[in-house]
Amino acid sequence: MKKVRFIDLFAGIGGFRLALENNNAQCVFSSEIDKFARETYKMNFGEYPSGDIFEIESEDIPNHDILCAGFPCQPFSIAGKRLGFEDARGTLFFEVARIIKDKRPKAFILENVAGLVNHDNGKTLATILSILEELNYSFNWKLINAKDYGIPQNRNRWYCVGFDRQIGINDIEAIFPNKRKLEITLRDIIEFNEVAGHEVSDTAIRNMEMHIGDYISRNKDIEEPIIANNIRPSKVSFSSNGISPCLTAKMGTGGNNVPVVYKMKRKFTTVECLKIMGFPSTYKIKSNYSQSYKQLGNSVVVPIVDSKIGRAVQQEC
Repeated sequence: MKKVRFIDLFAGIGGFRLALENNNAQCVFSSEIDKFARETYKMNFGEYPSGDIFEIESEDIPNHDILCAGFPCQPFSIAGKRLGFEDARGTLFFEVARIIKDKRPKAFILENVAGLVNHDNGKTLATILSILEELNYSFNWKLINAKDYGIPQNRNRWYCVGFDRQIGINDIEAIFPNKRKLEITLRDIIEFNEVAGHEVSDTAIRNMEMHIGDYISRNKDIEEPIIANNIRPSKVSFSSNGISPCLTAKMGTGGNNVPVVYKMKRKFTTVECLKIMGFPSTYKIKSNYSQSYKQLGNSVVVPIVDSKIGRAVQQEC
């Protein structure tokens, strides 16, 4: 049986690629501009992604069945006027649209932050959807929070799935995964032995100790590890529901951006973050390295795409 072929744009560390390869699809092209992410990609897939998508001609991209792209969210300078293909010129989404227009894949899977929905007063999303219509694709989008789909992370993201209208697929809503009970929580992921190199500062410890008593007094019978986030003298955000705060690219800047295991007085390790993002235990990434935290925060949650979207789109292609 011939494998479905896909491309991995704004590839990051290959979350899309893992998900689709798990469904026996074949990656025929990838593109990523960040040099550190490209190194991680090479460690795991044996190849460096091509670089800046602005410099890659459509004719240099192999034909493919599925286009995957976790493109950054950007405003359109004249969004809301024509709401068409030309409105997107100069933006990263235009590069996605350009490749869809030139290569005509059977399907695409797009991912972005949930804030895309209201970005620039909704003009950004309106432009994107108008362009997809103009390109003659049927599509549907949905906000999916990982914690509602079996992943212990409060990570809400915009997913959009589309098909060339000539294929004649209309029930795209059925392609999105169904909500399911959380069976794996942070208690199953956190390493409770000593982990060197991830200790928080004495200042952070003092700030946590100032506020932990009030949190415990308001939360009885705590069974999950207490996680601290946004650690400041005036306030600390604690949680013990077994769900991680959203892992963001800001983790790579240090400070208060990496969640902390209160009992251990240390930050999440990159290994723990990989598990929280749904990466397999075989995945390799540099440990305790600021760029690795940034890469993780920018990635897609692998099981969200793998669970149903990847399989369904591949079957239709």
